[in-house]
Amino acid sequence: MLNDEQIQTIKKQLIEQIASSFPEDKKESAIQQVEDMNEEELEAFLEKNKLVKQQDQQEENNCIFCSIISGKVPCYKIAENKKAIAVLEINPISKGHALILPKEHFLGEEKIPNEAHTLAKKISKKIKLKLKPKRVKIFFSEFMGHEAINLLPIYKEEKENSPRKKASEKELEELKKILEEKKRIKKIKPQKIEKMNKPNGKMWLPKRIP
Repeated sequence: MLNDEQIQTIKKQLIEQIASSFPEDKKESAIQQVEDMNEEELEAFLEKNKLVKQQDQQEENNCIFCSIISGKVPCYKIAENKKAIAVLEINPISKGHALILPKEHFLGEEKIPNEAHTLAKKISKKIKLKLKPKRVKIFFSEFMGHEAINLLPIYKEEKENSPRKKASEKELEELKKILEEKKRIKKIKPQKIEKMNKPNGKMWLPKRIP
C-alpha cells in the first residue's frame, strides 16, 4: 500500500512526464486523469505499466536504511542476525533509543520478518538490564518505504512524538560498548594428566620374563 506522500510524489512524476512527452491536445485530459486517480487506481496503473518495480528500485537506491545495512553509511551497530540489524538511533528520543532494520527493503509492518521481532525482543531485554529504564516501548516507523522497529527506553514520560536530540559520537560509542552483542569465545579446558603412583615411593617396572 502507498501512503499519501508516496501517492503525491508518484502523481507529480507522472504529470511531469506527461507534460514533457504528450501531444498538446492530450496533455490536459491525461493530467486530469492522473490527478483524479485514487490509491487503488494508481497502483493498478503502475502495475499495468510495469512501473512498480522501477519505483521500488528508485526508493531502495536512495534509502538511508539500505545504505546503512550495506555498509555505505557508517552506523553504531549493536547486534545482527540473518534478517535484521540493530543500530543506535543517532537522533534519539531517549538514551538507548535503538532501531531494528530488516535487511530487505519493503513497506508494511506485516512484512517484517520474525527474525527482526526476535532481535527486537532480545535488544529490548538488554536495554532494560543495562540502562534500567521503567520499560521499553516498541513502535513501528518507516522512512523512504523501509520499515523499522523502534525500541524506545522510557525513563520519565517519553513518547513517540517527543522531541529528539542529536547524540554525540562519544555518547553513541559508550552506548555501543554497553549494548553491543559480543561473540563468545569457547575456552578449551586443559586436560588433566594423571600421574602414575609409585608404590612404596619406588618406580614400578614390569617384571622381566626370561
